[in-house]
Amino acid sequence: MKTPPPNRKSSQKPKMLLLQLATAVCLLFNCAVSAIPKPEEKRVLDHEIINHVQHFQNDEHNKQYDHEAFLGEDAKTFDQLEPDESRRRLGVIVDKIDTDKDGFVNQAELKAWIQYTQRRYIEDDVGRQWKQHNPNGTEQIHWDSYRKNVYGFLDEMDPKDLEQGDEHFSYKSMLTRDRRRWAVADRDRDDQLSREEFTEFLHPEESPYMRDIVVQETIEDIDKDHDGKVSVDEYIGDMYRSSEDNEDEPEWVKHERETFNNFRDKDKDGLMDHQEVKDWIIPADFDHAEAEARHLIYEADSDADEKLTKEEIVEKYDLFVGSQATDFGEALTRHDEF
Repeated sequence: MKTPPPNRKSSQKPKMLLLQLATAVCLLFNCAVSAIPKPEEKRVLDHEIINHVQHFQNDEHNKQYDHEAFLGEDAKTFDQLEPDESRRRLGVIVDKIDTDKDGFVNQAELKAWIQYTQRRYIEDDVGRQWKQHNPNGTEQIHWDSYRKNVYGFLDEMDPKDLEQGDEHFSYKSMLTRDRRRWAVADRDRDDQLSREEFTEFLHPEESPYMRDIVVQETIEDIDKDHDGKVSVDEYIGDMYRSSEDNEDEPEWVKHERETFNNFRDKDKDGLMDHQEVKDWIIPADFDHAEAEARHLIYEADSDADEKLTKEEIVEKYDLFVGSQATDFGEALTRHDEF
């Protein structure tokens, strides 16, 4: 049985942990957890890091990746639409992307659109959580207030329960991780976060100042023997777990082992240290939006003129709005823009 590799993004683990956290607390306190972050309140942006593993799964092109990069939060709405309505809405978006109104979408316009969807998601997410944790509309949020709002239930729990969890997860470790990230985001060291600092706390991947904490959290998620580095088995184990003893590894797993040995482990000591993990998940001089724009044009440019007409984009609507854009029932509430 094949297990596809997961998206290698620092959002993956926090999302999983928040989901476990909310679920467990519901069971313990009869779902009285309105102050607990919802699972969809992602700590780190989904499309933070692009690499071969998430964009191409099992050596097959993953259209859902393009879907989310192109549409951002609207991807959830498009997933529920019938193909005809999906195509119609896509046409409306194409008109917005074509900012010079020449009837074509070029790489620069497509890149700008992808960057816009990223910014819009972050702004909406931060705005929602800022309001939740700052109902009085003050200029800063104090750690004590945030801790009480998110982790206040821990004060009523049995200390033994705080240590329980799977692998690296426990309520205590989740609190410790948030506390450390808060301290890094708190540039003026007053234990309060401005909206700008709060944005870096929620989305550290967007701030060069916060990148090292993203790397540290990634290592902690993968590093099973707690030596502060990532071995090839830990690297593979984060992507693939055999369902049977003595099962042959899929070809893509063998390829990832070779990638680790030939490219990830630069000093050939059998381990990835902090810098090598950083080079892996946050490659220098890699422009995610530009790479995605270039890829989308390559896939949809039927006449090879390096720009897209509305017809070319709509023809490839499953690439832009996802293969799940089939009859899943009535569309969600329509946005005014449609």
